[in-house]
Amino acid sequence: MDDLLREFLTETNESLDVVDVELVKFEQEPNNATILDNIFRLVHTIKGTCGFLGLPRLEALAHAAETLMGKFRDGAPVTQAAVSLILSSIDRIKGILADLEEAEGEEPAGSDEDLIKQLEYMSEHAFEQAGGAAGKAATETADDDAEGTASDDADAAAIKPIDQSLERELRPGEVSLDELERAFQETAIEIELPEPKPEPEPKAADVGALAADTKAAGDHHPEKAPGDKKSSVSNQSIRVNVETLEHLMTMVSELVLTRNQLLEIVRRHEDSEFKVPLQRLSNVTAELQEGVMKTRMQPIGNAWQKLPRVVRDLSQELDKPIELEMIGADTELDRQVLELIKDPLTHMVRNSADHGLEGPEDRKAAGKPEQGTITLAAYHEGGHIIIEVKDDGKGLDVDAIKRKAIQSGMHTEAELEKMTDAQIHKLIFGAGFSTAAKVTSVSGRGVGMDVVRNNIELIGGSVDLKSVPGKGTSFIIKIPLTLAIVSTLIVESSGDRFAIPQLSVVELVRVQNNSEHRIERIKDTPVLRLRNKLLPLLHLSSLLGMETVANADEALDQDNGFIVVMQVGSQTFGVVVDGVFHTEEIVVKPMSTMLRNISMFSGNTILGDGSVIMIIDPNGIASAMASHASSALAEQEEEHDERKKFVDHHATTSLLLFRAGSAEPKAVPLSLVTRLEEFQVSEIERSNGRDLVQYRGVLMPLVYIEPGQAHRTEGTQPMLVFSDSGRSMGLVVDEIVDIVEATLNIEVGSEVPGVLGSAIIKEKATEIIDLGHYLPMAFEDWFVRKEMASEALTKSLLFVDDSSFFRNMLTPVLKAAGYDVTVCDSARSAVQVLQSDRKFDVVVSDIEMPDINGFEFCEALRRDPRFRNIPVLALSSLVTPASIERGRQAGFDDYVAKFDRPGLIAALKDVLTNEARAAA
Repeated sequence: MDDLLREFLTETNESLDVVDVELVKFEQEPNNATILDNIFRLVHTIKGTCGFLGLPRLEALAHAAETLMGKFRDGAPVTQAAVSLILSSIDRIKGILADLEEAEGEEPAGSDEDLIKQLEYMSEHAFEQAGGAAGKAATETADDDAEGTASDDADAAAIKPIDQSLERELRPGEVSLDELERAFQETAIEIELPEPKPEPEPKAADVGALAADTKAAGDHHPEKAPGDKKSSVSNQSIRVNVETLEHLMTMVSELVLTRNQLLEIVRRHEDSEFKVPLQRLSNVTAELQEGVMKTRMQPIGNAWQKLPRVVRDLSQELDKPIELEMIGADTELDRQVLELIKDPLTHMVRNSADHGLEGPEDRKAAGKPEQGTITLAAYHEGGHIIIEVKDDGKGLDVDAIKRKAIQSGMHTEAELEKMTDAQIHKLIFGAGFSTAAKVTSVSGRGVGMDVVRNNIELIGGSVDLKSVPGKGTSFIIKIPLTLAIVSTLIVESSGDRFAIPQLSVVELVRVQNNSEHRIERIKDTPVLRLRNKLLPLLHLSSLLGMETVANADEALDQDNGFIVVMQVGSQTFGVVVDGVFHTEEIVVKPMSTMLRNISMFSGNTILGDGSVIMIIDPNGIASAMASHASSALAEQEEEHDERKKFVDHHATTSLLLFRAGSAEPKAVPLSLVTRLEEFQVSEIERSNGRDLVQYRGVLMPLVYIEPGQAHRTEGTQPMLVFSDSGRSMGLVVDEIVDIVEATLNIEVGSEVPGVLGSAIIKEKATEIIDLGHYLPMAFEDWFVRKEMASEALTKSLLFVDDSSFFRNMLTPVLKAAGYDVTVCDSARSAVQVLQSDRKFDVVVSDIEMPDINGFEFCEALRRDPRFRNIPVLALSSLVTPASIERGRQAGFDDYVAKFDRPGLIAALKDVLTNEARAAA
């Protein structure tokens, strides 16, 4: 059964029970407006919900009852017969609801016209004197003299005193009930003069009898045996005040603390007779804890309810057709967490709609459907909930982010050049950062993504993003299931114990002198070499300011301790601790107001032995690690500047030490290296007889130090990346050893290509690599391009050929040679392109073309002053002395055979070089 229908059955049954009680009260106190308003509101709600869910039978019945209740609100007298009729309607509704539940949501067939007609009749004659209609109907069936008897009964009924006073003053325009009653009596006397209606309607029946019949009709389903009776949906759930649940959760938390204390006592007394009962108590406590946690769980769809409306409004405001797709709405998480993520989710959806999705025209031009899609997905992963907000838009504009970062002073151009695209993407989380061109009601104020990240980190979560140009952007939010009770790792540092949430702990590493894991130093910064990966390290006591940096470094140099490898978002690092105790489920207690500004801690707790310890905040540790690395780098640069001032004759150089092809160490100046990268072996591709990888959207050739050297067959492959003027080369190495400051003094020269010579680096003979030897192996014109002006790096070429085969064959050849190629299938279309004010450096034209051949096309260009000086090359499958001469007369600069691709490239170089010399 649908959850919405299940909720409807529960609420409606509750409302009907209330209506039952209230109607009986109302019958005793017909002038109590409060009771009447409450009944009317409940019946109105039932009717509206039935209409929303598409239950026409229930809606019609509730509507008729609501109409009669409305007459009571307007001041009609309340009679026992009317109340009985409404109660009968309520019973009928209950019967239909029971059948609806049994049929799993299908409304049962049937008609309620009999009851609806009676309700409508009662509504139409509601202002007649109490019991008048019933007395009249009874007299007509008992005596042949219907006229006189009915009139006498009506008079008798009119004499009967009725309390029809209201409990409020009359509003402007209203008349008293006595005056209204008198008007109805006068009208009734005038109506009785004509003949009575020829055939009796159902309204003439005795109301009490019909109510009884209706009740009997409503109770048509047979009684079930007590053993067979199935509990209804409304009996499967109850409403509990949130404060009651919170109090229950607090009590369970205290029970967990007490359980931990008892278990701590048992640990100290191994042979205690309480061991077995305490184990049972521990299991029961765990089950109770799990049960109470379930009462706090709510589907994440509750936080998504308003998002379809938000997307609809944004779609109209931004003039973008947008579809919102929601996956995993039934994924459950703690109510407290749910409340805290509503606003961040709303902002991220708005951000995707405004910044992520393109307009319909841009999407159409990019080959996408005009309607953009924003996808919300939620799923469990370990003890976390993963929420993904994804769009199929244009992706993040790296260049725009760079410009904004430079403009706002966040980073320099040199710093941005060394960053990966993923690092540049994360700059959008900076305070006040916005790439919007103008401030609108949707975006542009720079207040948003930083607040989103802060709010998510406050609940122990993290946010990461992935963006692919032209494909879209995906935000991944990782949040804990609950904030009340968490599993932690208890560690010790400088004599104090701390709790680290296990959700952020990847693994524990024991570092010893003879172990495979070891602590190394790069530029005096400690790192852990873990499975060929280098992780930054910092001692926990140093992070918390409990020891000086010197003492912490001394502890690291002892090379003997525990390292907690943690991951926050995409950042992985190691925290060195003195000891590791055990894992324990703890109850999170909020920090004191005086300590909440300390970012390293997220709260505190009471351990089993009664001691109070602090809970480490992984996000605070990650931020401290990043700031520590930045300050260390600043100190080193300052040190380097000081040394440059005082040491002139022994200038040192930063060198990157590595091994490649052989065991001998090799070195290259660090200033030449753009980045140190590690690629998965599966990402290395083979094309055109050489190894390549896709790097930042372009193909990067791989170069090997020694002939015959090959990349690894599995795992990751380290590389040194060298970039200049938009081109990059990957130098394949076996191992990156260290970064050192040393005096570069080549003592022994070398005649080996690629090696400048040997120098003493770190007390070892080290080969100094000649990078100039390897760069042309990647691109032959690497150094030639440096001498060319930036605007001359790419020449624009117009290629005219009526044969699609030759167009498809030669266009890639020309593009690979570095030309920006525009293709036309006829001379006429080429003339139109040239006349559109587009500038071309050279034209390559076929000779054999219909309508206008190549000779006529070239002659037309030479007659036009605008195109007279553009070099034009002829391309033909027939190359004879006569055709070459004819081409020169027409004005071609050179004549090349179609199948001579090297000749075509050489001819292009010649004509463009001659043009450049002539211009000079």
